[in-house]
Amino acid sequence: MSERWARLVLGTYRWIGAATFPIVGAYVAFRASKGKEERGRQGERYGVASVARPSGPLIWVHAASVGETSAVTPLVEAIVDMDIHVVLTTGTVTSAKMVQERLGDRVIHQYVPLDLKPAVDRFLTHWQPDLAIICESEIWPMTILELGTRRVPQVLVNGRLSDRSFASWHKRPSIAEALFENLAHVVAQSDIDGERFRALGARPVTVSGNLKVDTAVPPVNNTELAAMQRMIGTRKTWAAISTHQGEEEIVAQVHHMLKARHRDLLTIIVPRHPDRAPEIAEAIEKMGMKVALRSKADQIEADTDIYLGDTIGDMGLYLRLAEIAFVGRSLTAQGGQNPLEPAMLKSAILSGRNVQNFRDSYQRLIKNGAAKLVRDKDMLAGAVNYLFNNPEERQVMIDAGLKTVEDMRGSLDRTLTALEPFIQPLVLQARLSNREGGWK
Repeated sequence: MSERWARLVLGTYRWIGAATFPIVGAYVAFRASKGKEERGRQGERYGVASVARPSGPLIWVHAASVGETSAVTPLVEAIVDMDIHVVLTTGTVTSAKMVQERLGDRVIHQYVPLDLKPAVDRFLTHWQPDLAIICESEIWPMTILELGTRRVPQVLVNGRLSDRSFASWHKRPSIAEALFENLAHVVAQSDIDGERFRALGARPVTVSGNLKVDTAVPPVNNTELAAMQRMIGTRKTWAAISTHQGEEEIVAQVHHMLKARHRDLLTIIVPRHPDRAPEIAEAIEKMGMKVALRSKADQIEADTDIYLGDTIGDMGLYLRLAEIAFVGRSLTAQGGQNPLEPAMLKSAILSGRNVQNFRDSYQRLIKNGAAKLVRDKDMLAGAVNYLFNNPEERQVMIDAGLKTVEDMRGSLDRTLTALEPFIQPLVLQARLSNREGGWK
């Protein structure tokens, strides 16, 4: 595909988006009816700001969902500490709650505008960002093109490209180059990610490591933790976190297999999407097991088999209740989920083999003896049983996980170094404005 043809395709995308803009209201309303949009703030999805723009330099940071928001939070805090305003956009209700809990009024939160020309144009006209920082793999063509047209520097941080995404872009190299040439800098998570961005035309590209390693350990309410520990007592407990459809049934089957050897066994399941909890509970109960739900404040009783962690923001609690953690989206789904939080919280890590999206982290953890991959439910049951019966080996894995995380730290400093040429002029501008009695 030629460069000229690629630009024609992107131009067509731009104007198709403008033409369909009037009819997307039904789509947003439908999402709101399902609780996926925050009522009263739907206008932000069309680029309509809910607050005024503060005077002085302003950086737009975008993080799609909870994982990206958690990763980028320390970076945002560092920028705010430089007296620069930040408008932080996210795309989900849960990530918006996380922003409020962790950053409060230190930043301006808005829902990200739809990737349609009228919405993006309205958003950019109001906020007039001096710099745009995009987290991980949020490649929105219209947004990138509009920022490029306005000559706003764009930097992709914690950048990653999954096998599927890279293959898709690689089939359309001219379109990829026409988009990625708008990026002023790509700060990639790993050497593989860096090579992929370079292959698609991004320049310059540096490698920082994973920002998630430099995030704070997931918090916990110590009163709630103590109460949960009292309910569990001395029962043997393991957790399956960030599970996807089909994995909960596998975990329940593993529980049934293990219960013959460990009669006091308690299994904690934390689904990636808590709204699936009712169907998960129903399916497991049909298997003859007793389920307790955190969202209903159910008590963990002596005959409770499965404790379903169907609440947002409690991963720090769930992982502190078990020293063995299976990380989902790796047996019945593709890509895997972040294994770094269980490593931080002293868990021996088990996972299926489909961990392409977190390849670098898993390679490090496996090399150091902190994680093991399993191919099916029988192998998972065997691994959990072995770790229950061999506490010394379990502790070796836990210690190896902590060391791996410690060795991987430093991504935040490397990312800030890459951003320095873009941020420092804004810092100077902010200081001059303050001396002249401007904004603060």
